Amino acid sequence: MEKQAVTIYTVAREARVSMATVSRVVNGNPNVKPATRQKVLDVIKRLNYRPNAVARGLASKRTTTVGVVIPNITNPYFAELALGIDDIASMYKYNIILANSDYDNDKILKVVRNLLAKQVDGIIFMGYDISADLQAEFKSANTPVVVAGSVVDDKGLATVRIDYQKAAKEATLKLLEHNNGNVALVTSSLGYAINQARLAGYKEALSEKGIQYSSDLVIETDGSYKQIYERAKEIAQNGVKAAYVTNDHLAVGLLNGLGDNEIKVPEAFEIISSNDTTYTRLCRPTLSSITQPLYDIGAVSMRLLTKLMEDNDDEKNDVILDHGFEARQSTRK
Repeated sequence: MEKQAVTIYTVAREARVSMATVSRVVNGNPNVKPATRQKVLDVIKRLNYRPNAVARGLASKRTTTVGVVIPNITNPYFAELALGIDDIASMYKYNIILANSDYDNDKILKVVRNLLAKQVDGIIFMGYDISADLQAEFKSANTPVVVAGSVVDDKGLATVRIDYQKAAKEATLKLLEHNNGNVALVTSSLGYAINQARLAGYKEALSEKGIQYSSDLVIETDGSYKQIYERAKEIAQNGVKAAYVTNDHLAVGLLNGLGDNEIKVPEAFEIISSNDTTYTRLCRPTLSSITQPLYDIGAVSMRLLTKLMEDNDDEKNDVILDHGFEARQSTRK
């Protein structure tokens, strides 16, 4: 015999109350007498009733679900952001659908369309690029979107981040203290808005010190550990004495490439990285880095999204949190 599903009607009948009363108990509404609340809770426990989130969403025209687009689920930078997002989502009783995009524009578009088809109430986007097709998708969907931990070309999207331009300037100035102009910027694609912001900060630092900018000192890579590792010896042989690196796995690749070619860090070459993830502390020598409040960026992104989902148009759409600097073994005192 097929087991009958336990519904809100079943609970109401067993507890001898209305379905509206059961709904109020399930949703934590205080306008229920304590004795009645306990009676309903006892029935819910006895019947092992689980509220149907889909049905509740249909009734309220909301799904209480948020889509989170993450470019690489194994990257500790995005993992830390996701932790902050998840904690605040749980606090506000939102469920999360986590979707991995692999930095691929076609996959990103497919992932976002799938999330919108599931009628998510909002989307938190993590990544470095928003294509014209994706911008159009966001605009036509009329679903709130917050970009966490990055800068994107679409000025209409809310963002939570640090000031990447200012951070890059500060890091470059620190490296220029010992390295009289031979400071490189090592970056993944300059097509990303976040790296354009860092390039602007790098140029500002050079200008402030009266040093002429040279495009030869901007070392653009495909973002892979392998490529920067293989280029490390060549970079040092070209006279570069220090580098500000736009992400931690690139910084570790550069560090290991230098070390394996007997180029000592920091005596012969200084490195400052950008994200202060666990990578910076697990390598030897440890990496000096710009610090970001990654958990807080994720948490604030989710809180901002809840406000946008409540149609609070007074919210500031570009939230900039404070960054810092952690000196470790890859820079000289």
